Amino acid sequence: MGPVLVILGPTAVGKTALALRVADEAGCAYEIVNADALQVYRGFDIGTAKPTMEERRAVPHHLIDILDSSERFSAGEFARRARAAIGDIEARGGRAMVVGGSGLYLRALLEGISPMPPGDPEVRSRLRERRAAEGLSVLYEELRAGDPETAGRVAPRDSQRVLRALEVLAVTGRPLSRWIASQPFGESRLPAVRVGLTLPRTILYDRISDRVSRMIDCGWVNEVVTLLRGGASPGHPAFQAIGYRQIARHVQGGCTLEQAIDETITATRRFAKRQWTWFRKEADIFWLDARDLDERMSDISDHLSRRRLWRRDGQAQH
Repeated sequence: MGPVLVILGPTAVGKTALALRVADEAGCAYEIVNADALQVYRGFDIGTAKPTMEERRAVPHHLIDILDSSERFSAGEFARRARAAIGDIEARGGRAMVVGGSGLYLRALLEGISPMPPGDPEVRSRLRERRAAEGLSVLYEELRAGDPETAGRVAPRDSQRVLRALEVLAVTGRPLSRWIASQPFGESRLPAVRVGLTLPRTILYDRISDRVSRMIDCGWVNEVVTLLRGGASPGHPAFQAIGYRQIARHVQGGCTLEQAIDETITATRRFAKRQWTWFRKEADIFWLDARDLDERMSDISDHLSRRRLWRRDGQAQH
């Protein structure tokens, strides 16, 4: 396979807009493979900034709307499905463009999954019991003490990942971060050309605030009401999506809408900071300031032409 084009960066930086523009101008038959961990869930549209149906008709998208809210999704499952989608695209003579901000999912796809220790059902059960009795925040503090590196890249409310990291620590006596450091890659790497979008932090934070406000204006609260009435539960994995759990708490009378909005903006900014910390450590990324894309499109085309991922004559390059 490949090389595949990857467009990455923190949330709200403009990855989808750039991907659609590249697909329109590159002269290659691009199809987009989603690498956002939450856009896989059906019905979670507004708060995940899912591409519109019009955009999906203009450029074929893969790995969007493939799961119900109760189903779990992992980096390994994403890598398996994404590689299958890329293989199918290339078999039909197209080009795959992977777009998203999940650093772990992208690493799993491009570098493979490191062999990890097996889980222990008894330990997992005890951790879940403690979560119910003591609260997730207590367990997160334990993770910070026992594996601060993993805690630094996991959201405090990400129950699935917090419990998994504690399970590894309890079963093996070794932090998950040390397992990953000692075996950072799998056996089958996927060649890729990575283009990253960036913005000054203050501008990105303002974009996040503006986007949350637009999402509310576009009916985000009604979307959450519809999901809850349709059987989705705030305890489902899909509600790990920032904003959905906050709005669900508002809908159920636990806070005001203003509080939910403020918490969503704060959590999204923290998430963007974690994303930027992750991507800053990655090598071989062609970084672009998202404010200068009109001026930098020639640089993008030159960069991708050298890697055989852009054709100026409009003929597909395979």
